[in-house]
Amino acid sequence: MKLVLRLLFLLVLSTGFVFAQEADHNDDDKRVEADGSHGEEGSHEAYEPVTEIMNHISDANEFHLFGHYAIPLPIILYAPEHGFKFGLSNMFHHGKTAVDGYVLNHGRVNRVADPAFPEGHIELAANDHDLHDVIEMTTHEVDGKTRDLGLLSYGGEEYKLDKPSTLDGGLAGGGITSFYDFSITKNVFTMMLAALLLWIVWVMIIKKKYINGAGKAPSGLQSLMEPVFVFIRDEVTKPMIGEKHYERFQPFIMSLFFFILFCNLFGLIPLFPGSANVTGNIAVTLGLALLVMLVTNFNGNKDYWMHILWMPGVPVFVKPILTIVEVLGIIIKPFSLMIRLFANISAGHIIILSLIGLIFVFGESGQNLAGAGVGAVVGTAFTAFMNLIELLVAFLQAFIFAILAASYIGAAVEEHDHHDEHASAH
Repeated sequence: MKLVLRLLFLLVLSTGFVFAQEADHNDDDKRVEADGSHGEEGSHEAYEPVTEIMNHISDANEFHLFGHYAIPLPIILYAPEHGFKFGLSNMFHHGKTAVDGYVLNHGRVNRVADPAFPEGHIELAANDHDLHDVIEMTTHEVDGKTRDLGLLSYGGEEYKLDKPSTLDGGLAGGGITSFYDFSITKNVFTMMLAALLLWIVWVMIIKKKYINGAGKAPSGLQSLMEPVFVFIRDEVTKPMIGEKHYERFQPFIMSLFFFILFCNLFGLIPLFPGSANVTGNIAVTLGLALLVMLVTNFNGNKDYWMHILWMPGVPVFVKPILTIVEVLGIIIKPFSLMIRLFANISAGHIIILSLIGLIFVFGESGQNLAGAGVGAVVGTAFTAFMNLIELLVAFLQAFIFAILAASYIGAAVEEHDHHDEHASAH
């Protein structure tokens, strides 16, 4: 128990340290006056917790460590008129350099769509203070909707910054722009790391132990993971899918559970290789929900589709209404999976970062030392409590996603032999 408390205390301290470093770095930019000077003492601008929190939970093309130090990630960009561009995110020098029209805007790659913008390596700012005046985020109206717009100031001109094209073509915003981003971001790196760890744990270690130690009592990592496997099998797949079909879907449900669990746990680590908000990214939860929908519907039997398209035992005039409802349910069920996981994980991160942000709010961005001390005490206590809750949520959300996915699959493969008997009885 003491070890757990110590680890939790270090986790809280490291989370606050990373958050403080980023907040101080951004505050430095905000303190710069129009002429580029640092200004007089007491010229601190108000701390903006919403901006800081959203920057921390969003994806990025680099792992920020502290201050100006970051771990670069591979950059893979494609523009139809210029082809592919490869490199590492540090070639942008934290946004101070544009490379062939690409810039790093708040950790993500944007592109200057205007062909008048010069090619090659272009220095946009000599330091971070000047960079604050070079790239500005604003909003504009597109088709009656408010969109975020990045503006780059260079050579006395303002250039619109394009975000990467989105796969949905604009259904959820963004749409098709001037380039595509296939880079390895924080979220992508963490998902690849989680998949690699799952392969090492289950294939390289546990599988070999079962093969080489057949008939022996489990030991080591095998003895830790076997109860989890048995629990998922006996409490999730068997009761939800049924004795006849559960073995066919056991690997899929197990993969969902452990992949989500590993990603959730990585998100609780504030330093590399953690800190990525993978399952708090709606694109990731959308992908997982689509997988569940495809597996469910491709394995649906005749009874499953009959209950959706023309429900038996129901008056004919009611069937069209029920059919519409059931067809909508095909989409609504995975949609609920997507929203539930995304909302719960994102909310947990936002609450933790908000509690840490109390240090800066109470301290009035460095002007009130006593207030910062009060904020530190209050923020640390509540953050420690929330980290414990988040650890529980990490397991709980993985379990909920797995059990709901199993229930949807079970409904699709269930056999309804009683229908014919019921019909003949009437």
